[in-house]
Amino acid sequence: MTVEIPFSDEYWMQQAYEQAASAALIGEIPVGAIIVSNNQIIGAGFNAPISLNDPTAHAEVQAIRQACQVLENYRLPDDATLYVTLEPCTMCVGALIHARIKRVVFGAVEPKAGSLVSARQLLQSGYYNHTFEFELGCLQEQCSQQLSAFFKLRREQKKQLKLLEKAIGKEKLE
Repeated sequence: MTVEIPFSDEYWMQQAYEQAASAALIGEIPVGAIIVSNNQIIGAGFNAPISLNDPTAHAEVQAIRQACQVLENYRLPDDATLYVTLEPCTMCVGALIHARIKRVVFGAVEPKAGSLVSARQLLQSGYYNHTFEFELGCLQEQCSQQLSAFFKLRREQKKQLKLLEKAIGKEKLE
């Protein structure tokens, strides 16, 4: 009999981090997610609301959709864990409740929109017929740095664009 040794949370979060890098490559906010069941990835996704013209195309929802398609079921397995680089928002927490996730592990906290420990603690309300375990801080510094670097680059690009527009505007006046 072969016994599979489960990979660590850090290992799986690194896989989610790589999904987030894919989002950054296409200009999306770098958030990545994977769903693991039975020591295997059954769903993966990254933020794509802009490129897909879909406000619901958050990394978590993308991973849930893929996992449910693979499983041909709208519910996730009893052992399913979501690894996501940023604390889920209200919409994503709702989707995770409906999909019956068992556990969520996230990297960076989201002070403005986070709905597990930051802006809202939705699971504390007692309103839901399903809740899940969650852990924060897995590869937190790495995940936070990825987001910070993305937004720093975006601000610099906007600054350069304004300078270019200003320069072009002066040329037109002359």
